[in-house]
Amino acid sequence: MALYPTQEGAKLIFAPAGSHQHLEIPTGPSHAGQFLRTEHIGGLKRSDLNPKDPIAQFHAWYREASQPGSGVSHPETCTLSTAQLPSGRVSARMVYLKELDAKGFVIYSNFGTSGKARDLFGTADGSSVGNPWASLVFWWEPLERQVRVEGRAERLPAAESQAYFDTRVRGSRIGAWSSRQSAVLKPDESVEGDDGRAMLDRWVKETEKKFEGVDKIPVPEFWGGLRIVPERIEFWQGRQNRLHDRFVYDRVAEEGGDDKWTLERLSP
Repeated sequence: MALYPTQEGAKLIFAPAGSHQHLEIPTGPSHAGQFLRTEHIGGLKRSDLNPKDPIAQFHAWYREASQPGSGVSHPETCTLSTAQLPSGRVSARMVYLKELDAKGFVIYSNFGTSGKARDLFGTADGSSVGNPWASLVFWWEPLERQVRVEGRAERLPAAESQAYFDTRVRGSRIGAWSSRQSAVLKPDESVEGDDGRAMLDRWVKETEKKFEGVDKIPVPEFWGGLRIVPERIEFWQGRQNRLHDRFVYDRVAEEGGDDKWTLERLSP
């Protein structure tokens, strides 16, 4: 990575190469590493992919990323992006994929006060009108693979959310009830050195008292599962000289309700 003096107008970061090269290849000090993992087999080909079912294809890649020797520590980690309307302002955050089924990709979160709730479902004051479109991105660097998902978001029924909620440790269930996600935490002047954390700690204590002696804590109505029902899924395999392999599935509505998927190769 090229470094520059920290003077006004200077670039603080320029053409970073990352902490390691993907495979051994001569590069300059500011040249990003090459993606060479699949060069010996000719990269990713259409024949390597499920011709009709991108969910099944994702599951196959996910299983590979989950293997002990894959080098991927948390394959369930992904970026969830949403966009607020009418402003068009986009926000993104890291989340965990918790479920995959034939309908789509499921994450769990707060949908009462969070930014994602504002973007997806709108606000009472009309500053956000709600935009159900969302995207997920999975990046599995050791495998030099990326998966991009675009689709509509929908809340899971409370019973399904409760089933997952019951698997969480008690502290996480208490935390879900306690946190007004994305709300501003005001410092408590009566607590020396407090920067706002005391307010959160107080909410947690209140929740612990509320559910004292209760083993089965109900899932909050403002918290639960969100399924991204995909309309487009792209599979990306890194290749040398940034000439990556990209294949995209697009959902096509068919009469009778049985949707089909097209599969096309995209230019890098």
